Amino acid sequence: MLEKHLGDPRDPGNPLGFRQILAADERAEMFAAGERALDEYGLNAEFVPPEYGGRLTRLDDLIEIMRSVYRRDPCLGLGYGASSFIAAVNIWTAGSEEQRRHVAGLLLDNRKVSVAYHELAHGNDMAGTEFEAMPGPDGRLLLNGRKEVVTNLQRSDAVVMFARTDRRPGSRSHSQILVDKAGLPEDRMAYLPRFPSVGMRGVQLGGIEFHDCPLPADSIVGRPGQGLETALKAFQITRTTLVAMFNGMLDTGLRTTVRHLSARRLYGRPAIDLPEVRSVLAATHADLLLCDAFATVGARALHLVPAETGIYAQAVKYFISKILMDAMHRLSTLLGAHFYIREGEHAIFQKLLRDIQPAGFGHAARAACQMSLLPQLPLLARRSWSSGQAAPEELFRLDAELPPLPFDRLAVTAGGRERLSSSLAAGLEAEPALLLEHPVIRRVGRHLTDDLRDLTAACAHLPAAELSVAAGSASYDLTHRYVNVLAGAACVGLWRANQNHPDPFLRDPAWLAATLARIPLRPGNPPERLPQNLEQRLFDELIHRHEASTSLGLVRRSLADHNPKEN
Repeated sequence: MLEKHLGDPRDPGNPLGFRQILAADERAEMFAAGERALDEYGLNAEFVPPEYGGRLTRLDDLIEIMRSVYRRDPCLGLGYGASSFIAAVNIWTAGSEEQRRHVAGLLLDNRKVSVAYHELAHGNDMAGTEFEAMPGPDGRLLLNGRKEVVTNLQRSDAVVMFARTDRRPGSRSHSQILVDKAGLPEDRMAYLPRFPSVGMRGVQLGGIEFHDCPLPADSIVGRPGQGLETALKAFQITRTTLVAMFNGMLDTGLRTTVRHLSARRLYGRPAIDLPEVRSVLAATHADLLLCDAFATVGARALHLVPAETGIYAQAVKYFISKILMDAMHRLSTLLGAHFYIREGEHAIFQKLLRDIQPAGFGHAARAACQMSLLPQLPLLARRSWSSGQAAPEELFRLDAELPPLPFDRLAVTAGGRERLSSSLAAGLEAEPALLLEHPVIRRVGRHLTDDLRDLTAACAHLPAAELSVAAGSASYDLTHRYVNVLAGAACVGLWRANQNHPDPFLRDPAWLAATLARIPLRPGNPPERLPQNLEQRLFDELIHRHEASTSLGLVRRSLADHNPKEN
């Protein structure tokens, strides 16, 4: 188990602990001892499908494994692991058999693969990419142009590059190229200076420039002109899983805050006994559970309903990233001046607060996810939202088996078809006693189901001008309201489908009520405070998990941390 392999991060004698991680961060270096430990564990095998010798069978398992890395050092999470995973998913999605075996061999040999999608001049506008891989006179491709801010570019053995392969306009003018750096002439390429960053300081962000650099013609991944399509399919996996991995950072942030407030005395008593402090801690724990619930359903959807995940992946990234960043900021207000101190027992917090910011813009900005969802709303309104067709129960039942990842069944768009939103009303209607006993579930559930009905009428005939980047803020608010419905449906579905789960907390409607209460129902405004009974229940669960050294998500898992009462 990776947790035991990495050990207690707070143990000052652990060579893989926070003290050493922070020292590497101060030097703006990757944590070398951590990378060696992950090599020994064989973490890269988690990114490789079993048919090529790896262990990538379930995305929910991958997320949990990577949370163990992110909760210690997000730079290791991204700079060692996730950057190679992002690149490799494109190969599993569209690469040739030879390309798949080559990339699998590199990863299983503890090597790195990077991916170069974006260019600073064009941001998320991938269709504007100027980097070229055009056929030369001898039939080989010639690379020309530059890529900037690429993770692990200089350290990787291969790079998946998004390049223009046709100068004509249109969606078929770009391809993905698998560049094996070992075969490149050194005089045709040059690395650009590393880009320093505020957060993720150890991650190696670099650039590269090519001038008539030859590459074999069979380096194209998939069919020529298929690059954007491949990227959009791969994004469904990576946007869902990467932001879910960031939950590990909030887990450590919560634990760090609880430890500090338990030891600090204010007004003659431990700070953690103050009602406002407990209120913030309970709400933040509910936020973590809310993010875990939505991410869990999003990850399972990739296995079970891949044709619909063009919707869910955008929604998960947009929704979870904001909640995680806001939650960490809220915890920083409880730590006060201690949140930015770079030395001592709680210094890991300031690093995590910086490192979590890419959740909102890394890989894809939250606004880009909204822009992807917006033009799909009219078709969803006409084909799905009033159909009443619920999602399969396996999407929510945690003990249900998952089929292998269907890379070949991912679709660029959902075609107006998705069933998660319809599951909300069906799930609530099936639980009349729950609604009677829990006013928060009744109130928020009614708000979300009414909102979906209003959205159906509002979105069915949106004018074309309101479906583009030029849309007004009111149109973008429609995507926010729709994503809220999806998040609420995920929570209700998970609670209902797991009433036979051995953990009594997962069967308890208190977590469902608390997570629904934390959904930001009004765009631009924070959610309401939890009712006092829910605050107490979530706070008690948080303290119990902290003292038992188990994870804070929906399904508790043993951690390597020592019981704080024994320290």
